[in-house]
Amino acid sequence: MNIFSRKAWGRKASRSGAIALVIVPILFAGCGSNEPKKTPIPNVVVADVAQRDVPTYADWIGTVEGFNNASIRPQVKGYLLEIAYHQGGLVEKGSVLFQIDPREFKAQLDSAQGQLGESKAKLSKTKTHVARYRPLAKQGAISQQELDDAVQNMLSAESGVLSAQAQVEQARLNLEWTQIISPIKGIAGISATQIGDLVGPESLLTTVSQLDPIKVNFPITEKAYLDIVRNFGGKTGGNQLAKAGPILQLYLADGSLWPDRGTPFVLGRNVDEKTGTILIEGRFPNAGNVLRPGQFARVRVDTGTKKDALLIPQKAVSDIQGKYLVSVVSSEDIVEVRSVEVGETVAENWIITKGIKAGERVVVEGLQKVRTGMKVNPVSPQTSQKKSKTTAAMPAPSSGATPGHSSESAEPLKS
Repeated sequence: MNIFSRKAWGRKASRSGAIALVIVPILFAGCGSNEPKKTPIPNVVVADVAQRDVPTYADWIGTVEGFNNASIRPQVKGYLLEIAYHQGGLVEKGSVLFQIDPREFKAQLDSAQGQLGESKAKLSKTKTHVARYRPLAKQGAISQQELDDAVQNMLSAESGVLSAQAQVEQARLNLEWTQIISPIKGIAGISATQIGDLVGPESLLTTVSQLDPIKVNFPITEKAYLDIVRNFGGKTGGNQLAKAGPILQLYLADGSLWPDRGTPFVLGRNVDEKTGTILIEGRFPNAGNVLRPGQFARVRVDTGTKKDALLIPQKAVSDIQGKYLVSVVSSEDIVEVRSVEVGETVAENWIITKGIKAGERVVVEGLQKVRTGMKVNPVSPQTSQKKSKTTAAMPAPSSGATPGHSSESAEPLKS
């Protein structure tokens, strides 16, 4: 073999070796890709569909209002001299709340009484003339015209007396109105004015509210209203609602239950076109005036017992554009997303009226990672809580250590 042949053979050998180096990894990679990748089965927390008899309630949000609310306004114009009541406290009917400067009105009364005196004196004089002229007119000593004039003067004087008496009465009322009194017994609010202010009939000084009993106004749905109409045989006027008795329970802003039950008394005139609700007025005893106007109130009515109701946790139900969905796990641990119909809520549960059966399992945690046909690993809420507590109790891995291995047991690198 000559030198040229040996060089050509060497080039072929080097090319074959390079090709072999490329092909071998590809073959190994091809062998590994034939193994199917396993998708992990997700864990989901499930709860059983319970079936039992449950009491049902209807809840409505309302506001507290005074039984009677008297807006206190002066009836005369003047300067405020005194605020004569304990602001925010209980006032009796007829007690003085405010005092307006009475001097101007006392002077007006004195002037009116003086005019009344003059009118009475003029009337007495004209009566004397009439009494004197009548016999003289019969005798012909004076003309009939003179007698008629005397009679007309007497009638005019009588009218003057009546007018002066009315002015005296008005002046007396104005003087009395300088003392502004409470027309009802109740809690008086904080004064909206100060001593020295010029007040008049347009000025709101304060408000007095009768608080025992107290009213709670709450709107109900049109459907609930129709149910009430049917229950009362189509008659809801007068005191028909009051015949239902103390059926209303009142829950306050802190969640506490008011000890006394209330009675529905008044049904509103119309259904609100914007909200589709109608107003009901309930009345509650309020000893001690604890409830105050403007307070938040949640009114509850016991509507009976629902037999064999199907219950699932509220968090198991997804509301998507008004459509309620529940993820049901079969005995083979396969998920089926179903559309259901919901009823009332009972504590943390929801009554399901259609779409599931007693004993089935529904997903309560992990809804975002399931879909119809997916296989899952169902876990009970108790097991999930135990795992959470165990995970929380495990110590965090030390800095610089590989998870699952102690940093002390790691061998040092050798050069």
